[in-house]
Amino acid sequence: MRRSRKRAAAGVLTAFAVLVGGSQATGAGEPRGPHYQDARAPVERRVDDLLRRMTLEEKVGQMTQIRLGKLRGNCEWNAGPLREDCLKAVLEDAKVGSVLSGGGDAPNPNTPRAWAEMTNEIQRYALDHSRLRIPLIYGADGVHGHSNVLSATMFPHQVGLGATWNPDLVEDLGESTGRAMRATGVFWNFAPVSDLARDTRWGRYYETYGEDPVLAGSLAAANVRGQQREADGTASLAATAKHFAGYSEPFNGHDRAPAQLPIRHLQDTVLPPFQAQFDAGVRTVMINSGAVNGVPAHASKYLLTEQLRDRMGFRGVAISDWEDIRYLVDRYHVAADYPEAIAMAVNAGVDMAMEPSNAAEFTKGLLAGVRGGAISGKRIDQAVRRVLTLKFELGLFEKPFVDPAAADGVVNDADRPLARRAAAEGVVLLRNEGVLPLSTGARKLVVTGDAADSVARQLGGWTVGWQGVPAGSPLPPTTTVLQGIRAAAPGADVVGATTRADAVAQSADADAVVVVLGEDPGAEGEADTESPALTAEQQGLVDAVRATGKPVVVVLLTGRPQVLGTVAGAPALLAGWLPGSEGGAAVADVLFGAVNPSGKLPVSWPKTIGDQPFSYDQPRGANTGESSNYDPQFAFGHGLSYTSFTTSAPVLKSAEVRRDGKVEVSVTVANTGGRDGALVVPVYVHQPVSRVLTPDRRLVAFTRVELKAGEQRAVRVTFDATRLATTAGDMDATGRPEVAKGRYEVLVGEGRVGFTVR
Repeated sequence: MRRSRKRAAAGVLTAFAVLVGGSQATGAGEPRGPHYQDARAPVERRVDDLLRRMTLEEKVGQMTQIRLGKLRGNCEWNAGPLREDCLKAVLEDAKVGSVLSGGGDAPNPNTPRAWAEMTNEIQRYALDHSRLRIPLIYGADGVHGHSNVLSATMFPHQVGLGATWNPDLVEDLGESTGRAMRATGVFWNFAPVSDLARDTRWGRYYETYGEDPVLAGSLAAANVRGQQREADGTASLAATAKHFAGYSEPFNGHDRAPAQLPIRHLQDTVLPPFQAQFDAGVRTVMINSGAVNGVPAHASKYLLTEQLRDRMGFRGVAISDWEDIRYLVDRYHVAADYPEAIAMAVNAGVDMAMEPSNAAEFTKGLLAGVRGGAISGKRIDQAVRRVLTLKFELGLFEKPFVDPAAADGVVNDADRPLARRAAAEGVVLLRNEGVLPLSTGARKLVVTGDAADSVARQLGGWTVGWQGVPAGSPLPPTTTVLQGIRAAAPGADVVGATTRADAVAQSADADAVVVVLGEDPGAEGEADTESPALTAEQQGLVDAVRATGKPVVVVLLTGRPQVLGTVAGAPALLAGWLPGSEGGAAVADVLFGAVNPSGKLPVSWPKTIGDQPFSYDQPRGANTGESSNYDPQFAFGHGLSYTSFTTSAPVLKSAEVRRDGKVEVSVTVANTGGRDGALVVPVYVHQPVSRVLTPDRRLVAFTRVELKAGEQRAVRVTFDATRLATTAGDMDATGRPEVAKGRYEVLVGEGRVGFTVR
């Protein structure tokens, strides 16, 4: 086996040299070899040339993605070495064009170098056994850094990044993630999530950037720009907009439960974050695993062709989620058998199937669909053209391999200062009755709570494993809150109390008590909950230490706003979210004032479990009873600081705006306190009269301003008038969103100013 691998490697290097050499001109400038091997040729020409050379079997293989487990061990789930018979069945016989590592599907040992060696070996085999030498594209879920790799830096999960309201920061994090993934041979990242946070019962709430389409879309687009930034020496990377669309509002709060979404809501609220990423050039999109209005998304031509392609202009690859085409048969029961489901999904607009378990069955069903007339050859060519275009644009035909010797240096502990900054900027100071910041000169501090020293709870799901750090696994290098506090106050006696009784006893002579509360890590349906609230035990711990009369600070390391109960009255309350590898240091930075908190809630914090779904932009209603309208514990955009700010009334450049024009808003902001700080300036619009219900206010733009103590600055924010668009018509309206003519008001801070759209 070892000798055959060496021969294969030598063959690949020889063939790779020919491949590259084929792009050199000869004689009268004609390329040697086929046009698709000419790196100087336009991508469209290369795709045309390659596509006409391919057999139908080779084409359907390009529409197939299989999981790593089918290539190694026992060719199922066993994490053993790669096996030639497994590789042959998938890559040679079924001609599969893509491989993925699902959550936890890593090499052994789980090091960057081992990842690079593994992806190179798979790529080597694929090229050697492809008649036309078409490279694979390898994918993984790097949802908060290259989070499958044990030694990688884990960034905060998206909901915590939403609290930064900082696109530049999110773009830097995306670039770091892309760099780490490329170094290990992973050129397709299934991130970022573009769904909106609307229901805290939902297990993937923490994977969103927030509840508002403008905020979520701005941050997702920034992430895409960072991930897909060009780099020297390796192929580029493809980011993924997911999950298209309507995934995050299941009718009962459970993951993958059906959703009922009026088309007006779909178009005006759900789709805009995706459009922002399409405009940013995202290369792929992953389809919603759920059903919307009675039709599974994977079977909806309306969603995947009319909306995605015709109205929104997406031109990249649309991939299914895990086994979702098969689910059309055995879970949704909208297809009688697998071949019918395949035809249904491909005709709706799916270009590639994430078929983790049986590539041969998928390709066989797809071939049967074409030969039987259920799927046209034109549709196959359309899908394969998109896949090949992606591979050419990424540079995989010229740079299919990575350097294993460089991988550890690129990935291990990379950008930890950036991770710390991101976690600190995402901390939201919800409440502070003069307790914070703590003094680094404190004599004794008690740190307690279930998340105070828990790496697993701090990192959350999609960390090394799908559901979080697996039991028995080594822990990723992480600074917990307890460790962060000890480092920030080296002269203090920092006591880690693990029980309520111990915490109360130790509080007797303490200067302050820090209670760090979290939730079990998890992902997808396993993380669903019907009780998104702090437990009685957690509330009891806070009540007990508060009863000692000592200053109490509660830090919440959770993936969603938990209903607080009695904890809502704690003297100081911080939301730290799931802050990643440097989360403990970042929380300590805020607690002791090394960082002035600037995070603002990207979501609404409910008072009761019954407030679901919940968001600030819910339309006005006729009911005026208690909690019938927007009534949060803490409102969207809330967040305190250790300094104070003022914002002047907004001024508009023009009182009249065309429907396709821009609105320019100016305000003056000032830091009137004694500490440097950052201020988020959100710009909302109110529509006094509308033929369809609109929110009292909706976010149309925002900016983040750094201000020294006592500094004043003029700020200008511009937004497209198209952000005012809504779907007109009656209850059955399905037309394109349009900007209504008439009167609007811009709201910034406590000020407002009117303008007219004509």
